[in-house]
Amino acid sequence: MSLEGKVAIVTGSGRGLGLAYAQELARQGAAVVINDVDAATAADAVASIESTGGKAVAVVAPVGPTETAKQLVQTAVDTYGRLDILVTNAGVLRDTVLWKMSDDDFDTVINVHLRGTFTTVREAATYMRANEIPGRIITIGSPTGQRGNFGQTNYAAAKAGIVGMVRTWALELKKAGITVNAVIPVAATAMTATVPYFAAAVEADEKGEPMPAFFRHDLGFGTSDDVAGLIAYLASDAAAGVTGQAIGVGGDRLQLWSHPEPVATAYHDGGWSYDALQDGFADAVGPLQSVGEKFPPLPEDLQRPAPGA
Repeated sequence: MSLEGKVAIVTGSGRGLGLAYAQELARQGAAVVINDVDAATAADAVASIESTGGKAVAVVAPVGPTETAKQLVQTAVDTYGRLDILVTNAGVLRDTVLWKMSDDDFDTVINVHLRGTFTTVREAATYMRANEIPGRIITIGSPTGQRGNFGQTNYAAAKAGIVGMVRTWALELKKAGITVNAVIPVAATAMTATVPYFAAAVEADEKGEPMPAFFRHDLGFGTSDDVAGLIAYLASDAAAGVTGQAIGVGGDRLQLWSHPEPVATAYHDGGWSYDALQDGFADAVGPLQSVGEKFPPLPEDLQRPAPGA
């Protein structure tokens, strides 16, 4: 199903994954509002879409403040007459371990990822409801928000919070016919380019060669374009029945993440006192849940030395 006649906002779409999302939405027929904090980057993104016959306009502003959310929606409406699709991709990283993370490190990431998602979704949903548009809201999560990751307290909190908001918004916006989903992408980015484990995949991508099957299939790790197709699908009329979901995509792999559910339940007459837990906790809950992502060993032919080694 074409996205002809649809209008989309993609935050943080000047480069990387966000640009791939915007370009794919335009390729499928949507007019796109590009967003970035750098004017030259935003202009280049607009030009990349217009050069292939697409429609795009830029809003240069930081995501987070309500004023930016209002500007994004107003630009879509003033330029193209409506708003049908919102993709909240904007984000920043301030990685460091808990005991070294400053208030500013924490607040900056939460403001852009979590508050920025909240303010833009609130503004878009308000417009869609008032104009009876069965819109599509697509937020961007991360495996870190699902599983945790060393050195990413702020990022994990923001991405887990986004998925929590998605479940709530799916309930609140169902009657209006507005779908809300989270996409969990796994792709080559500026961040993964610095990780030796992914070096062979990034190397192939930079050369314009296919990534090795180990990365694409076994890890579900691919390019930005591998993620963009899911964004466009969720933005289409074909996905009208998909809402409140966290959907992972990368390389050749598509995943549906589960909602949190109890994995063990036990009862104790009179309740679980300190003494009862001392005696029976391990038997009551069984094996504990793992945390963090665990990658399989790299095949020998895909191993690369660490930088400086």
